[in-house]
Amino acid sequence: MAEMSSAERVMRTLQRQEADRIPHFEWIIDRRVRHALCPGSSFEEFSVRMGLDAIITGPDFTKEQIGPNRWRNEWGSVLEQTAEEYPIAVDGPIKTLDDLRRYRPPDPNAPGRYKSLERMVGLYKGRLAICVHLNDVLSIPRNLMGFENLMMAFSEPDLIRALVDLSVEINIEMARQVAKRGADLIFTGDDYASTEAPFMSPKMFEELLLPGLRRVVAGFHEHGLPIIKHSDGNIRPLIPMLVDAGIDCLDPIDPLAGLNMAEIKAQYGGRIALKGNVNCAQTLTFGTEQDVIAETREIIRTAGPGGGIILSSSNSIHSAVKPANYLAMLNTIRQHGRYPLNLDAAP
Repeated sequence: MAEMSSAERVMRTLQRQEADRIPHFEWIIDRRVRHALCPGSSFEEFSVRMGLDAIITGPDFTKEQIGPNRWRNEWGSVLEQTAEEYPIAVDGPIKTLDDLRRYRPPDPNAPGRYKSLERMVGLYKGRLAICVHLNDVLSIPRNLMGFENLMMAFSEPDLIRALVDLSVEINIEMARQVAKRGADLIFTGDDYASTEAPFMSPKMFEELLLPGLRRVVAGFHEHGLPIIKHSDGNIRPLIPMLVDAGIDCLDPIDPLAGLNMAEIKAQYGGRIALKGNVNCAQTLTFGTEQDVIAETREIIRTAGPGGGIILSSSNSIHSAVKPANYLAMLNTIRQHGRYPLNLDAAP
């Protein structure tokens, strides 16, 4: 097959077809790993220099520092910077339905909101798949209330539905704006589960979250944007509903929660593409390079035929991942992930 651009490779894979080879990209690559392989590189520079197939960006929201490791963003959420690359929300402005009625979210059409995307489109459009991080139905409610408060609020259906509506409406509008500016696809990072089970019962998910998920996915599609839906953990009880909601790709098929790429592809590969699932909690962190090569080859062997997979870590390249192990995964994808697949070549 003729060589494709990264953008063509990713979009063909999302259509559940074989590209020239299996694509690879990550949502997060911690600076410790980046700098070990490409000293001083930003995530963008690393993605370009290492030949990843997508460039990741998002709307630009301002924040102000309110403590040594804490910031408050435009949403009113308090973020705490941890040892990892990605900050976590530790407090939010909403505790009750009355708080929500008084709340005003950030303007999705504010000047400069899409400056980063516009720059990346100018640099990479047609070369790399331009992926914008938006949200669907759980992350914004979680950040506005705090995780524990949100879980307790599931006993107040009106509050949950109103939070979901807010998230859906603003994300559909942001999707409209990023589509106009040349984005290729959306990824939503709203986690629904722990390693053991979903955060809420499947019945509660179906009643309170699924209608909003259907609306936001339809809104993204209306603007021509396929969606990669991310959720760690044991989402097995929810997968039929996610597929029915119309997502284009499911990520990261968490092996720590007992999910297997080949099994999920056998069940749902006729309707969705898949992304994942080299174990970043174990193999990429504690294994040898040979362990990583073997696991990556096995995913290619069992899930690669027919296309429709993006091979990556099972969550992110976090700070404890061995740089040499990440490189071993990347090189194995390049060597053995070309169609027609040939796993007989020596590693």
